[in-house]
Amino acid sequence: MNPAPRTPARTGRPALPLIVPLAAALTVVLALAGCGDGGDGAETAPDAVSLSLPDGGTGEVAPAPVPAAEPFVPEGREEYDDSPESPFQDVATSPLSTFSADVDTASYSNLRRQVNQGVRPEGVRIEELVNYFDYGYPAPAPDAEHPFTVTTEVAAAPWNAEHQLAMVGVQATEAVPTSEGNNIVFLLDVSGSMDEPAKLPLLAESFALLVEQLDERDRVSIVTYAGDNRVVADSVPGSEHDVLVDHLRSLRAGGATGGADGLATAYELAEKNFVEGGNNRVVLATDGDFNVGPSTPQELTELIEAERESGVYVSVLGFGMGNLKDSTMEAIADHGNGNYAYVDTLAEARKVLVDEFGSTMFVVAQDLKVQVELNPATVASYRLIGYDNRRLDDEEFADDARDAGDVGAGHSVTAFYELVPADADRPGSDGLAYSDREVGPSDDFMTVHVRYKEPGGGASTEAEFPVGAGAFTTAPTADFAFASAVAELGLIATGSEYRGAADLDAVRERAAGAVGADPYGLRAEFVDLVDAYPR
Repeated sequence: MNPAPRTPARTGRPALPLIVPLAAALTVVLALAGCGDGGDGAETAPDAVSLSLPDGGTGEVAPAPVPAAEPFVPEGREEYDDSPESPFQDVATSPLSTFSADVDTASYSNLRRQVNQGVRPEGVRIEELVNYFDYGYPAPAPDAEHPFTVTTEVAAAPWNAEHQLAMVGVQATEAVPTSEGNNIVFLLDVSGSMDEPAKLPLLAESFALLVEQLDERDRVSIVTYAGDNRVVADSVPGSEHDVLVDHLRSLRAGGATGGADGLATAYELAEKNFVEGGNNRVVLATDGDFNVGPSTPQELTELIEAERESGVYVSVLGFGMGNLKDSTMEAIADHGNGNYAYVDTLAEARKVLVDEFGSTMFVVAQDLKVQVELNPATVASYRLIGYDNRRLDDEEFADDARDAGDVGAGHSVTAFYELVPADADRPGSDGLAYSDREVGPSDDFMTVHVRYKEPGGGASTEAEFPVGAGAFTTAPTADFAFASAVAELGLIATGSEYRGAADLDAVRERAAGAVGADPYGLRAEFVDLVDAYPR
């Protein structure tokens, strides 16, 4: 069972103070705009105006009208992946469940944006809702054999009294793996579709927050792209905050969107300025609406896959609504050894780029895969909730050539399995841990196998974690209660065939009772989100 809750990990450089987000969020109204002609993306901006930032300070952004927020129905040009959900599997014939780790959180903030605009959410990935939150998993000791721990808890499924729910949590070490500095390339979309208050102005202020986390050890390059791409800065010391922020606040939107050429230029700069043993990363900020050159998810992932062996990672930040190409941005992150977050407010930017700086920037386990082996003596059938486009074939678990998700410092990965209990004397399956023997009622529910590589690649290492009968509880922890409430909202939002008695009132009651200390206010915000969810 989970240990007592601890303060959520917000990893970064030890010398940098962390600023609590959501103290006073800057709210930006989302509006639709199409691509159009304009400047080259780097003209001098008109006189700026001062706006309050979440920490109570001030920052400057290019002037833009900020009307009052009101319900708004998007134009319908947003694009999302449509992977089918996982059905129940019979343990007797399919005892293994294998998936790639996913540390993306874009789906949660995108759902929040849609709910706050009064529309039913699209493109919901349940695992990203769950993984948005911290669940107090214990971090591994500095001298631990593996850079992560595995925590499990099993209880009754809230939406189906006859089923059980297993929560599997993988917690990465909070230790940043390098002190050699960052080599970061900001790849910024300044095309006409970014000419909205919730896009380029928010982008500039978001990256200004990131710049404040850097110092003289770091190097920053800036590439902008529209109809063509331009190198605005090349290997500027991270300590030159004013220079970098001035570049960001001078950006103007206009032109078509040639993202593929921009990606190629960004990778060239990252490789030219490569820091051996350091963190080499392209940070792409866009609405994903590529319309010049290679532009489909398949075309862009082919480009990304050709670059990922260079040792350069990628982070993708999505902005705006109406023409959001979520499927494109997720594909770039997934195939580029990266992560993907959606930024709808400056408070979200602070969460991703300040509070979770280490998680976003520093990889501690590469190509992390999880394989759960179910015991047919205790489980008749099971279903993995979410991870619909992360599922792997069982034989791919041990295949080091098969790419999987990378996990950053302090990241956690949580997965839920809905279980149908079995009689204790149900026979096992051949060739696995629970085969060829009689299994008593006190034996394991399952065994969790985790395979990963050290940063930089090489051969993978496997760790094994049995889940005994002691994992079951009739009094779930607050973390289990809250996480299962988030998963239940996901079942409702996706219209899952397996949602059973899932109910918004039950979600709210369970989540509200498990808010706890909530130092960043994220759980309380979730309760408010359930209240606002369209009925």
